[in-house]
Amino acid sequence: EEEWEPKSKIAKRPRLPKKNEAKTKKVAAPRTAVAGKKVKKVDVSFPTAPAEDNRMQLLKPKEEDVDTKPKTLRQKPEVPKKVEISSFQGKNVKSSESDKKPSTSVPVAGVQVKHEKSEEDFAFDEPPFKKIKSTTSPEGKPVKNLGGNKVKEEFEMNWDIVQALSEITNVEPWVCANLIRLFKEENTIPFIARYRKELINNLEADALREVQQALEELRAVAKKTHTTIQKLKKEGKLSGGLLTALLNCRTSEELDHVSAPYKTGSKGTKAQRAKQLGLEPAALSILQNPMELNLFSYIRPNTKGLSTIQEVEAGVQHILADIFAKDKDTLDFIRKLCQQRYICIQSALAKVSSKSGNEKDIDKFQLYHEFSCNIKSIQHHQILAINRGENLKILTVKVNIPDGVKNEFCWWCVNERWRPKQFLKPDLMRILRNSVEDAYKRLIYPLLCREFRSKLTSDAEKESVMMFGRNLRQLLLTSPVRGRTLMGVDPGYKHGCKLAIISPTSQILHTDVVYLHSGQGFREAEKIKRLLLQYNCSTIVIGNGTACRETEAYFADLIMKKYFAPLDVVYCIVSEAGASIYSVSPEASKEMPDLDPNLRSAVSIARRVQDPLAELVKIEPKHIGVGMYQHDVSQTLLKATLDSVVEECVSFVGVDINICSEILLRHIAGLNANRAKNIIEWREKNGPFINREQLKEVKGLGPKSFQQCAGFIRFNQEYIKTFCIQIGCPSGREGKKKGKPTPYASQQPNPLDQTCIHPESYNIAMRFLSLIGGNANDIGKSDMQQKVNAVIQKESLEGTAKRLNTTVHTLQLIIDGLTQPEGFDIRTDFDKPDFKRSIVCFEDLSVGAVLTGKVENATPFGVFVDIGVGKAGLIPVRNITEAKLSKVKKRRSLGLGPGERVEVKVLNVDIPRLRITLDLIRVL
Repeated sequence: EEEWEPKSKIAKRPRLPKKNEAKTKKVAAPRTAVAGKKVKKVDVSFPTAPAEDNRMQLLKPKEEDVDTKPKTLRQKPEVPKKVEISSFQGKNVKSSESDKKPSTSVPVAGVQVKHEKSEEDFAFDEPPFKKIKSTTSPEGKPVKNLGGNKVKEEFEMNWDIVQALSEITNVEPWVCANLIRLFKEENTIPFIARYRKELINNLEADALREVQQALEELRAVAKKTHTTIQKLKKEGKLSGGLLTALLNCRTSEELDHVSAPYKTGSKGTKAQRAKQLGLEPAALSILQNPMELNLFSYIRPNTKGLSTIQEVEAGVQHILADIFAKDKDTLDFIRKLCQQRYICIQSALAKVSSKSGNEKDIDKFQLYHEFSCNIKSIQHHQILAINRGENLKILTVKVNIPDGVKNEFCWWCVNERWRPKQFLKPDLMRILRNSVEDAYKRLIYPLLCREFRSKLTSDAEKESVMMFGRNLRQLLLTSPVRGRTLMGVDPGYKHGCKLAIISPTSQILHTDVVYLHSGQGFREAEKIKRLLLQYNCSTIVIGNGTACRETEAYFADLIMKKYFAPLDVVYCIVSEAGASIYSVSPEASKEMPDLDPNLRSAVSIARRVQDPLAELVKIEPKHIGVGMYQHDVSQTLLKATLDSVVEECVSFVGVDINICSEILLRHIAGLNANRAKNIIEWREKNGPFINREQLKEVKGLGPKSFQQCAGFIRFNQEYIKTFCIQIGCPSGREGKKKGKPTPYASQQPNPLDQTCIHPESYNIAMRFLSLIGGNANDIGKSDMQQKVNAVIQKESLEGTAKRLNTTVHTLQLIIDGLTQPEGFDIRTDFDKPDFKRSIVCFEDLSVGAVLTGKVENATPFGVFVDIGVGKAGLIPVRNITEAKLSKVKKRRSLGLGPGERVEVKVLNVDIPRLRITLDLIRVL
C-alpha cells in the first residue's frame, strides 16, 4: 500500500500547477505580438463552444501550452466571438510556417465577424455558448496535436484515457485525442469520416466505430469505479491502498476483482474475517519485521479462528494471499508470464448433456466435444460456438494454464517481490510459501481465467458485430437497378405466389396471386404472360424463401422455351429476410394502406432490386440476417453498430430532400425521427426546399444538426429551377410571403447544394471556381473536369490547397463535388443483382465444375456463395487469397461482402448433408 501512494500523488500533481500556470499566462499574455490577450481568450472559449466550423475550434489549442489544456476544458466562454475569431487568425499567421499544411480559415477576419453577427439569433433557445457558426467555412489546420494529447475526463483515473484508447485500438494517440473531442462535441461518424479527414488521419467509418466503442467502455469503467469509491467512502471501508487499486482498474473484471470483498451483503472474504480477528499485524510482520513476531501470542482458546496455532496460521495466510492477489506488480507479472506461455482453452461434452440432451443439438457441437486450442490462435466463431454450447449445458469449458507458470510465479513472489526484509524462521517461511500458493490457486488463477474468457468473448462479439456491419453495408450499397418495370414474386405453396408489378418510379401498378405449384401452373402461365406484356415488364425478382427453387425452375423453364416472346425476360433471386416483418409493420400500413400484408412483401421484394437502400432501411437491420451468432452477442452493441452502418450508408449515398421518404430521412447523420417528421411537415406546408440554408427554418433543427446533416442532403437543380419559374419568382416563394422573412435563407437555388461539398466549404469552393475560371452552373460537365485537371497539373493538389489556404482533403472533396456528374451515386461502383435465364440443380453439380455466383454472407471461417442450386456453397477462408481478389476495389481485409459476384470451382459435393465446398477463382 505504501509503495503505491506516491503514484496516486504523481497522477494528481500536474492538476494543481496547471491552474497556477494558466493564471501566470494571463499576466504574460501581452508578449504575444499578434493577438495579445486575445490568444488567451481563445484558449478559454475553446472546449465548451462546439462551433459549426468544428475543425477550427478543435485546432485552436495547437500553440497553447499542453499544461494549460485541462483548464480550458472546464471553463465557459466569456468572450465575444468576434475576439475569438480575430485572435485565431493571428495565430494562424504565426504558425503557418511550422505546419506542413496551411489553415483553411477564411483569411479576412472581418468577413467572419460579419457572418458571425448574422448568426446571433440562430440559437433556437440554446444558451449563448452553444451558438454555432454555420455560414463561414473555416476548416482548420491539419495538425496532429490539438493542444497536446491530454484530455480532461469527467472521471479521473490513474491511467490516461488517450493512451489507453490508443493501446486498445492501435490508433495513434493524436488521432484518439482528436476523436475524443469530436465525439464529445456530438459529431456523427459519417460527418467525421467525410469532413474531418485531416483530424483523424483518414480513418474509415469502421475504425471510428471501434474507437467510439472502446472509448465508451473505458468511460463506463471509470464511471463505475468512481461510483464504487463513493459507496465505499460512505461505508468507511475506503483505505489509501484500496483507492489506488480501484483507480488502476482498466476493465470491469479488474474492478470486480478488487471491489468484490467490500460489497454490501457479502459475508466478507477469508482475509476480512481474519482481519476482524486482529491478525493483520501478524501478517504484515512476516513481511516487514519477522524477528519480533510470535504467533502463539495470538492464540485465544475460546475464540473461533484463534483457538489453535493452526487456525492462527491459516488466518495469517489468508491475509497475505489477499495482499498478494491485489498487488498491481504481482498481477502484472503473472499476466506477462501468461503471454509468454502456451495457455489453451478446452471444451468437452458435458456428462449431463450426454445422458439427457437433445441429440440434434449435441451433434451441432460435435467439433467441440474434445476441443483444445491456444487462446492466441483460437478463432472468433469458435469462441462464440463454445460459449453457446456452454450456455446450453452441452459443453464444459475451462482455461488450462500450465504448472510451469505457477512454479515460476511462486518462486518470483517468494524470492523477489515479497522477499522478507529479515531472515525468516522455517515455520514462517512455510506460511509465506503457502500464502503465495493459496493466492495463486484460490484468487489469481480464477481471475486470470475470467479475464481470458471475458477478453476472448468480448473480442469475438465485437468481430461478429463488425462482420455483420460490413455485410450490411455491402448489402445496402448494392447498385440500384433504375429504369425497369419489375415483377416481384413472393413464392409459396398452399397460399400461392404473390405478385406485384412496380413501375420504374416504384409505383404499384398491379398485384395478384398465382398458384404455380398446385397443378395449375400451365393455366397461370397465361395470366403471367398477359401481365408482363401489358406492363412491358421483362425482369422478374423472386424472393429466396419457401418454394423459391420450385418457382425459379418454373420461370426458368418458361424463359428457356421463349414462352414470354417477344419479351426477353430475365430473373434474379433476392433475399427476402425481414420482408414479412416489414409487411405487417406500421410503416408498411401507412405506405400501402389498402394492400393485403401478403402482397406488401411482394412489393418489398421488387423494390429491393430497384433501390436496395431505400427499401432495406425500412427493416430493422438485425432482421436482414447477414450476421454470425447475432443472438449471442450484446444486443445493445449490435443495434448501435448496425444503426450506425445504416446512417453511414444513407448519408454517404445522400438523399434528395424534396422527394425522399421520412424513413430514409431519419437515417441521415444529425437527424432523427422527430426532425425527419418536421422536415416532411415543412415540405408539405411550404412546398419544396430551394437550398440547404432553408433547413435552418425547420423546427427543432438547430445549428449542430444542420452542421451534421447539411452535406448529405441533395437538391435536384432542374426540379428547383422549374418550381421557381412556375411560381413566377426567381428568388423563390418568399417573394409571395413577405410577412415572415427569414434572415438565413437566401431563397436562391445554389448549384453547390447538389454536391457532397459541405456549406462550411462553399467559400473555398467559390474561390476555387474563380481560380480555374469555372462556373457553378457547369458542375458535373466535362468542361469542368478539363479546367480542374489543367490547374491541378500545373500547380499540384498541395500547391493549389496552399494557394486557397485550405487542406488537401477539403480541396479533394471540393474537386469531387464539382466534377462528379449530376445525380452521381457512389453505389455505381458496387455490384448489381445477378440476372439469369436458366437454373442448375444440386444433382447436376460435379467436382471441378466452374460456376459464377453471388456472395450471400461472409463469416470469419469463410464465405457463403449462392450458385443457384438452392443451397449456398462455402469458400473456406484459406482459399481466399489476395491474388484472387479484385485489384480495382479498395479492401480493408481479405473478406468478400454480400452482393459481390465471384467465379468459383466446385471442390466437394456432400449430397447427404447438402454441403458444397468451393474454391475462389476470381472476383468478377
